[in-house]
Amino acid sequence: MTAETAKLTLHTNEVVELPVYKPTLGQDVLDIRHLGKQGAFTYDPGFVSTAACESKITFIDGGKGILLYRGYPIEQLAEKSSFEEVAYLLLNGELPDKDEYQAFVSKLNNHTMVHQQLMTFFNGFRRDAHPMAIMIGVVGALSAFYHDSLDIDDPDHREISATRLISKVPTIAAMCYRYSQGHPFVYPQNDMSLAENFLNMMYSMPSEESRPDPVLVKAMDRIFILHADHEQNASTSTVRLAGSSGANPFACIAAGIACLWGPAHGGANEAALNMLREIGDVKNIPEYIARAKDKDDPFRLMGFGHRVYKNFDPRAKVMRESAHEVLDLLGKHDDPIFKVALELEKIALEDPYFIEKKLYPNVDFYSGVILDAIGIPTNMFTVIFALARTVGWVAQWSEMIAEPSRRIGRPRQLYTGSAQRDYVDFDDR
Repeated sequence: MTAETAKLTLHTNEVVELPVYKPTLGQDVLDIRHLGKQGAFTYDPGFVSTAACESKITFIDGGKGILLYRGYPIEQLAEKSSFEEVAYLLLNGELPDKDEYQAFVSKLNNHTMVHQQLMTFFNGFRRDAHPMAIMIGVVGALSAFYHDSLDIDDPDHREISATRLISKVPTIAAMCYRYSQGHPFVYPQNDMSLAENFLNMMYSMPSEESRPDPVLVKAMDRIFILHADHEQNASTSTVRLAGSSGANPFACIAAGIACLWGPAHGGANEAALNMLREIGDVKNIPEYIARAKDKDDPFRLMGFGHRVYKNFDPRAKVMRESAHEVLDLLGKHDDPIFKVALELEKIALEDPYFIEKKLYPNVDFYSGVILDAIGIPTNMFTVIFALARTVGWVAQWSEMIAEPSRRIGRPRQLYTGSAQRDYVDFDDR
């Protein structure tokens, strides 16, 4: 895989040759694994210039606005595929044929139920507990119920654990919402897709028969697809790092959920919606646009631009379509908050300032609008993110565990503390 080498001259004037890897797509990668033996480390806070692993799952080109799952453009998958098919693709590397798809869906449906005793865990939480806190605890506790599949070196164990996580996390997520509302838990239905099942478990009542509207199901399915994986982000890296120690998959996914809870990672759509509520009315938009353009004002428009995508977020176009479909269905276009969202969207796509700085509406802007229109409380937004991302986490974890060169993660540091010194007795200080 190495076609050339790079040369690095150290402070000792020693020249070190570093192998250069050529990826299928993306930038060249220098192999610095043996640099430590030469008495030097690299310094890369946030690991933004460091490839911590080799992966075949997801590729992002932020400058060109490209997101590929196993080589397939996200726009095509969101338009033509389903969340279940995308899950199969991420896990197995190829799209399934009809028989493989049906077998996979059937397997997922057979594992959507959770152990009855797991339901009693919820009684230990306050009704107003944040649902992400409950998710971390309950998902981590799955290992206490499914210890028959915790041998991470057994491919069959890895497969059944992956299936259980993908199937049961939506059930647990819906239970978090139901518990906060004081409503009875709703059992999953095997004749529904994962997206339809989730909405049904969220909102149906045992006193009447109902099914979620197909437009809402389609929107939710797209949200799941668009958030299923996003390369080596903070939560995915957390899952991989936890997994490198040999921790069981349920513990690793719980660690990923905990990382996703951070507002700098999984809370972007909630922040965007809170901004819309702060603006409050279309008449206030000029004031906030002026503040956004003022470099001395700390106010920032949330849901515009993206750390990775420097051109446009390829997921946003798909979400924009779904957002308008949902607003049309629910008659929400006259709602003040959604009027603000639509006007901001128009300005961002036409105003030279936003166009020049490439501050286009991103996936978080539209997903927040959709989830709020459906009636999902903001504290559930990150839970839904975790639900979708579980597929990617599991795929990344499985890939890492199967890697022959797997090693426990052990980042180094740039130490700037005190040099070695001797202990001083109390009386002499």
